[in-house]
Amino acid sequence: MSAKVPAAAGHVAARRTSLPRRLHRLRGWLFISPWLIAFAVFDFIPTAAAFVLSLTNWSGISGRFEYVALDNYRELLEDRLFWKSLWNTVYYTFISVPLGLAVAFVLALLLNSRIRGQTVYRTLYYLPSVVPTVAASVVWLWIFDTRRGILNYLLGLVGIPPIHWLTSPQWSKNALIIMSLWTIGGTVLIYLAGLQDIPQELYEAAEVDGANTFQKITRITIPLMTPTIFFNLVIGIIGSFQVFNVAFITTGGGPVNSTLFYMLYLYNNAFSYFRMGYASAMAVILFLLVLVLTICVYRSSGRWVHYA
Repeated sequence: MSAKVPAAAGHVAARRTSLPRRLHRLRGWLFISPWLIAFAVFDFIPTAAAFVLSLTNWSGISGRFEYVALDNYRELLEDRLFWKSLWNTVYYTFISVPLGLAVAFVLALLLNSRIRGQTVYRTLYYLPSVVPTVAASVVWLWIFDTRRGILNYLLGLVGIPPIHWLTSPQWSKNALIIMSLWTIGGTVLIYLAGLQDIPQELYEAAEVDGANTFQKITRITIPLMTPTIFFNLVIGIIGSFQVFNVAFITTGGGPVNSTLFYMLYLYNNAFSYFRMGYASAMAVILFLLVLVLTICVYRSSGRWVHYA
């Protein structure tokens, strides 16, 4: 009997100690509940709906859902414009993302140096990122204008003939890649935060050892900035596969479908051709493509990302 009393007392004590833990867990769930609700409403449910709709022939207007199984996916494999839009997007991604990361990194290095008017320069480089896409696209339409554009005017001063930036299939994608550099201010800002987190003692020790500027950048700055580069790379890949606004406003997918990006073709199928099921199948494939690319980048990060 005496042995059972301590056991019962221990059980009651354990229940009393577990009660604050449960309350602590409940409080945690309550704090993150706004995010969970938003994730369910705006992310999980639409994604699940896209998977379901991709198996139908729904127009997006009528209430009639015709189950077609995998017919939408089979049609995509035979769709020439689907492969064209995918190629345009891959081309844009594999050039604009590395180029944007490199230019943003160089700008961050310059803006991180102690120069007069540093705050003003940082503001000027970040300001284009908050300009509405429509306004920026209209400005770039004027810049890229073949006859009256300022870019061709400047090129003409050095003897280069006018370039058909937005009306030539050979130049249209490259013109939009140049436009993408207009919005790298956010990437520069993230790089600046990473640069300011590097201990200055490392640079001072390198100077004592006789290291020059190039050696300090390659041996200290870049290795310690690889986590930030990794973050910007993943975000850049995801964003580049969703490019839509600039092509929709400036070229509409032309000329000769040279700027028909994946999201633009998806939009056309959903809201111009009223093939919501077909567009949902495209959305599912885009989701899988971005997922695979992101996993590949994560798997490769162990070889080149160095955490201090």
